[in-house]
Amino acid sequence: MDPLDDHSMQPSDDERAERFARLGLEPGDYYFSEEGFLVFTEKYHLKRGYCCQSRCRHCPYGNAPKPKKS
Repeated sequence: MDPLDDHSMQPSDDERAERFARLGLEPGDYYFSEEGFLVFTEKYHLKRGYCCQSRCRHCPYGNAPKPKKS
């Protein structure tokens, strides 16, 4: 069995929120994508105060990913 499929080992939403609060993250600073990735919001990026050059989805500094060509 794949350990990533074992949901009993994953933290609950309350535990996760508590961990993020200890890191200084507040509700509205992030959300989880459908794939389960942590995604920082524009609010978080503005609060941080600089661009990390990682092409974040909600980058307010003009470094957001380019739209995919269809």
